[in-house]
Amino acid sequence: MIELRSPAEINEMKAAGEFVASVLTATQAATKVGTNLLEIDALAHSMIRERGAESCYIDYHPSFGASPFGKVICTSVNDAALHGLPHDYTLKDGDLVSLDFAVAVDGWVADSAITFAVGTPRDEDLKLMDATSRALDAGIAAAIVGNRIGAISAAIGDVAYGAGYEVNLDFGGHGVGREMHGDPHIPNDGKARRGMPLKPGLVFAIEPWLMIGTDDIYTDDDGWTLRSVDGSRAAHFEHTVAVTADGPLILTARK
Repeated sequence: MIELRSPAEINEMKAAGEFVASVLTATQAATKVGTNLLEIDALAHSMIRERGAESCYIDYHPSFGASPFGKVICTSVNDAALHGLPHDYTLKDGDLVSLDFAVAVDGWVADSAITFAVGTPRDEDLKLMDATSRALDAGIAAAIVGNRIGAISAAIGDVAYGAGYEVNLDFGGHGVGREMHGDPHIPNDGKARRGMPLKPGLVFAIEPWLMIGTDDIYTDDDGWTLRSVDGSRAAHFEHTVAVTADGPLILTARK
């Protein structure tokens, strides 16, 4: 079921968005060459406890996951595109890291993701991150009253294909509210005049993710991490966005 949030409810959701943004800012700052992925998860977990927030991941067990996730942040490295399960891995110079984080604060959920290079970035990674980030910006810009869901998808796809990347449609954006994942589903490519009309009060996560050489993925032996089939690197950017009469409102904007 798709729910429209009142201006007062959207205002209440800002606390979750601000907290998610603060955790991603802190974890990115703490992530360097020599950092272990379990240290990133521990920092995020500590911040959740201090804030009195509730992790959306630790007990999360959808049909595509082998077991409850068991950690509080996704750490996807290099060829890992999505749902990277934190494990005992120490980051090396040039690693490409995506952090995806969602929590509930006072019953409202926010969800966001960032990608960055650790140490010295590769040129192809910079190009990939730029395209994925621009795709997110384009999707957000299309989240206006009068457009349809397909306008967001088409805007993302136009940037991705224009930069020379293929697009996977298995995972994409989604409704956000009292739960982490809800309707509507927002694919990362589509037709601008398709899908439900965008109305004030819709709140969803927009999340383009791209891989350098393929649009195919497989599930790692850990039962969670989704990797590119050819070993090429991936990037993932995401914001929780509210549709308002005044335009898109990014609830997870980082300062």
